[in-house]
Amino acid sequence: MKIQLTFLAAIVVAALSASAAVDLYRAPDSGTHTRWISPENPTGARGAGGKANRGAKGAAFIVVAPGETAVLADLKGAGIIHRMWLSGTIPRSEEQRRLVRLQAFWDGAKKPAVDCPIGDFFGVGLGLAVPFECALFSNPEGRSFNFTIPMPYRKGAKMLLVNEAKTYALVWYDVNYSEVRKHDSDTLYFHAAWRRELKTEAGRDFEILPRVNGKGRYLGANIGVIGNPAYRGTWFGEGEVKIYLDGDTDWPTLVGTGTEDYIGSGWGQGVYHGRYFGSLISDDKNDLYAFYRYHIDDPVYFHKDCRVTIQQIGNTSSERVREMIAKGVDTRPLWILDTHGEDVLNITRQAPSIHLLLDETNLPSFNDSKHPQGGCHFWRQDDVSATVYFYLDRPENNLPPLASGEIRMKGMRENVWSKARR
Repeated sequence: MKIQLTFLAAIVVAALSASAAVDLYRAPDSGTHTRWISPENPTGARGAGGKANRGAKGAAFIVVAPGETAVLADLKGAGIIHRMWLSGTIPRSEEQRRLVRLQAFWDGAKKPAVDCPIGDFFGVGLGLAVPFECALFSNPEGRSFNFTIPMPYRKGAKMLLVNEAKTYALVWYDVNYSEVRKHDSDTLYFHAAWRRELKTEAGRDFEILPRVNGKGRYLGANIGVIGNPAYRGTWFGEGEVKIYLDGDTDWPTLVGTGTEDYIGSGWGQGVYHGRYFGSLISDDKNDLYAFYRYHIDDPVYFHKDCRVTIQQIGNTSSERVREMIAKGVDTRPLWILDTHGEDVLNITRQAPSIHLLLDETNLPSFNDSKHPQGGCHFWRQDDVSATVYFYLDRPENNLPPLASGEIRMKGMRENVWSKARR
């Protein structure tokens, strides 16, 4: 049986490799042309590169002044952006990673389909820069940004850098794309958005993706958590990810089992990075976490709308939860796994008062020492942000605009950048 399975696996791998090889050597359609945009050829025009210094290196970067917007690409006709690389001061400047915005517009739309702080967009939450590589993003040596995400457009594309920082941004970049004749009718547009809640609400899930209307595919997200000091020393990541599809209201169609479970790990999370999921920052001393999950091999499709949330739930001992309640911390216990491994209490058995929890067997109050003890899940209120990525059947989305620079920067230097460690 083991030999049969090994042989079957070898056939599958060989078939996939052969398919990929065919794609590599297949001749392009006569209407497909390769183009690069860089400071040495800012329009990507045929035969127009390298003229700045008579063929020698003469225009390696651009300078974007405070308050200025730079046009990285302004493309006409149908095409597809495959990759972008960017280096310079932005990957190395904390302020610029949060205050320089990357925007992308498709087919002449007035509202950007992509509008994110550039550091968070390129795969690392909390505006941090760490070396990593996954299927969509990479940051070699922590000094540059790369994405390899197909971004098709039918009539044109525009990519902008908006410098809302107080310092000049020096930017080395290239945008690699193909000109094509046309796209099939089912081709979707790429979208990305960023949001932050400085203090989530106990008992209400954080929205990774507020409800977006249309037909498309949820691609995934990277998430940053700045833990509330009131919970210091407890575990933040018991919250389950919920995905509401095609008219789901109170209850989602897709639901996970916990934060670290959603990103492919379990029983807590350290630092790791894989093709589709990873945890780039895991600092339990300062309660700083940045992690990602991308649905490449496990597609999440929607036909009408999609909404994605994550519960704000942590875990610690029942004794610690009682101590926090006594200190006035806004929390409540949700579920206890006692020392015998039995589920003895959960929210469905909760009495109206957050200080008095009884179940159908008339247990003592939660504050009573005779109440069963064990690991206790509880509502949390943390500083949570997320960059979300998805495809949609239209060049604009119904999501709210990017938060102000003040919201993006609030507390970052004091609570994150002065403390972050890997």
